[in-house]
Amino acid sequence: MLEAISPYLSFSNFALALLILYVVSSTVSSLILSARIRKLGARGPIRTTYFPLGLDMLYEVMKYFLSDKNYEFWLQTFDKYGKGGWTIEAGSGERVILTAEPENIKAILATQFKDYGKGENFRKDFYDFLGNGIFTTDGELWHNSRQLIRPQFIKDRLSDLDIFEEHLQILTKKIEDAGEVDMLDMFFRYTLDAATHFLLGESVESLINPQTEFADNFYNAQRVQSIIARIGYLNWFVPRRYLGFYDSIRKVEDFVNQYIDKALALSQFELEKKTSHDEGYTFLHALAAYTRDRRVLRDQILNILLAGRDTTACTLTWAIYELSRQPHITAKLRQEIIEHVGLENAPTYQNLKDMKYLQHILNETLRLYPVVPFNVRMALTDTTLPTGGGPEGNQPIGILKGTPIGYSTLVMQRRTDIYPPPSSGFPEVLKFVPERWDHWTPKSWTYIPFNGGPRICIGQQFALTEMGYTLVRLFQKFKTVENRMAWAPGLHTDIVLQPAKEVKVTFI
Repeated sequence: MLEAISPYLSFSNFALALLILYVVSSTVSSLILSARIRKLGARGPIRTTYFPLGLDMLYEVMKYFLSDKNYEFWLQTFDKYGKGGWTIEAGSGERVILTAEPENIKAILATQFKDYGKGENFRKDFYDFLGNGIFTTDGELWHNSRQLIRPQFIKDRLSDLDIFEEHLQILTKKIEDAGEVDMLDMFFRYTLDAATHFLLGESVESLINPQTEFADNFYNAQRVQSIIARIGYLNWFVPRRYLGFYDSIRKVEDFVNQYIDKALALSQFELEKKTSHDEGYTFLHALAAYTRDRRVLRDQILNILLAGRDTTACTLTWAIYELSRQPHITAKLRQEIIEHVGLENAPTYQNLKDMKYLQHILNETLRLYPVVPFNVRMALTDTTLPTGGGPEGNQPIGILKGTPIGYSTLVMQRRTDIYPPPSSGFPEVLKFVPERWDHWTPKSWTYIPFNGGPRICIGQQFALTEMGYTLVRLFQKFKTVENRMAWAPGLHTDIVLQPAKEVKVTFI
């Protein structure tokens, strides 16, 4: 019998047989998957892939990511496959839902909160860098993290503006001496100094010494982590050691551990006796009073440092970029500063709240440039999304346990169809116009720069206070800011949304 079939055992025939087997297996698996989904709800529009494991889509995702065109990728994908809607099914090797639909985002973050979370794979992918911190966990671990951190963002702590003032004096002197400056670089250093001072009690002083080992390694860890997150289940291909990922994390930990050692050197009684009004009291002291577990302290510090440094720096940079292009907005802001605070006094917490145009500028910045432009949740059980399925796109979509849901506040908040029509006099959606906020309130769940639901950012008021205080102090010192760029900054999306290129300006 072997002699009879041996003429057919060529490599080409073997390869053809494998291909047929793969096609049959994929078809059967797809039919079974569809049947399971349809028991829960409808299917959404499907972004078809043509290579095994969806490698063609994975290639496209990485190509757009590496060229700083994630936003364009999402828009083109919805336009080509979405059938007029803002939710599609896609994926490289697994079913993934992409959505920029407010009702679906509301379900993920709030009304069906228990059905969706970060998921175990997300926690594992981020564990080396962020551990079991507030941004990587679900359930009891997440709840414990939130309870641990929440008390540190109460109002009397937020209104303590001395830390911002100390580093802002250094920032303004640097700007004054430099003339033309890259504001992204300046704000990254400024917010890192303020964040490490607030969290650890001692600044890394990166404004004074730009070449800080900690800052460089913290950035590299984020850069590699972002690549890991985007490649998904194939991220084991990422050469972490070659890219310096583990070395960067080790150096970041070495820096943070110095301060953990100091905090744990205090007795439990000494830690509990400290209050937020004591000199030298830090965020770390507060955490150490609740737990002496070094790993817990390390994880929470790095999670909050990531949120407190990068998000604020990038939002401030976007604000200055827009102000540098429209001097009439800067002039109006400065006039409000003069009326509410004057040009000498530091603003109080109440001053910042009372300055409506300042708040409009921050709102408009966060509308066009939301802090976390793309995010993901995992279905923790078999469930649904409210809309996007069926022939008309208005039926619930069936979601199997383990399905990732990617959602974009950047795409959603720039959708023209969720705003009043131009015929009503509403300013063009993609233009930076703070005045639009004078008589307009966004519809529910169409503006969520700090997320929403139970996981809404607990540092929201801290960030808004720091950003407002910084803008007021800058424009007390300087009359205006002029753009020195012959290029558009572009949108770079590692974990937060930042300019892809330098933002060159001159303060006058």
